[in-house]
Amino acid sequence: MKLCTAMMFDGNVERFTSTIQNLEAAGVDMILIPEIYGFDQVSVLGYVAAKTERVELMTGIVNVYSRSPALIAQTAATIDSLSGGRFTLGIGTSGAQVIEGWHGVPFKRPLGRTRDTVDICRKVWSGEKVTHEGKAVSLPLPAEEGTGLGKPLKFMNRVARQDIPIVIASIGPSNVKMTAEIADGWQPIHFVPDRFDRVWGEALAEGKEKRSADLKPLNIFGDAQLAIGESADVAEAREGARGHVGFYVGGMGAKSKNYYNDLFKRYGWEEEAEKIQDLFLGGQRAEAMAAVPDEYVDSANLIGPESHIKERLAVYKDVGVTHLTVSATGANALDDMAAVKAWME
Repeated sequence: MKLCTAMMFDGNVERFTSTIQNLEAAGVDMILIPEIYGFDQVSVLGYVAAKTERVELMTGIVNVYSRSPALIAQTAATIDSLSGGRFTLGIGTSGAQVIEGWHGVPFKRPLGRTRDTVDICRKVWSGEKVTHEGKAVSLPLPAEEGTGLGKPLKFMNRVARQDIPIVIASIGPSNVKMTAEIADGWQPIHFVPDRFDRVWGEALAEGKEKRSADLKPLNIFGDAQLAIGESADVAEAREGARGHVGFYVGGMGAKSKNYYNDLFKRYGWEEEAEKIQDLFLGGQRAEAMAAVPDEYVDSANLIGPESHIKERLAVYKDVGVTHLTVSATGANALDDMAAVKAWME
């Protein structure tokens, strides 16, 4: 199991560089760079590639709407080359609020757009001329949709690797099924190892039945907040974990369409999900966060004494997690990361 973490660039170059290099020294295997509507992740990843030597890099995630599939493929090939083959392409649909609100692009055919992006990326990296007839994207653009002057083109440079790993972030059953069929890795969110099979097991199994024999076994990315210590020492971290998931379950999306609220219900916390959302949307945010059950905090995070952390790491490993993305929130974050890395081995 590989140890991963996500780092958002906040504009402070000196602090960010120091943190990245300290994480690499602590033994972190992979750093994910997010992108929402702040600094773009591509520029940051190019910088991180130049400032590190060993750690793997990943987009966490690049959405499939704001950049064309061919541009995503170009970007991945570039970062992979700059990093000496250390790059993994993490993609996902994001959500309608960001795609339509920030990028001004219709949030249409999310599954088709994702599948077309994966297919086109692999075609670009093959070095052959790219033609593609997809449900969301076709290359060249059909004559009736443009000038009719488009023609098949191929990537101009030699790629470092033709098999750059592609990880898809997905939580809906249909999207997870497609992920298990075509991706190199699967990245859900708010991962509860004890309950994940009841939520995603069927979709994963159905997708794997259609999986090409040319693909390696599917990597699974779990996630957790991390803080090592006795109860009083990690009390703040526990409340942080409660607030993190509470914001998603209560306030992400609309009352009628919140993917994370639906996920919480599928995990078995139906009443809690309803209560969290009602309180949050009613302006009672503190009460909404307090309604997140202790069972979730304990089972979906690595917060507590050494014995508890080791026990939970074994559960993640037993259910097939290959990459564990942790956010260290304790007072000794780097030491905690180094300890977890040692316990994974």
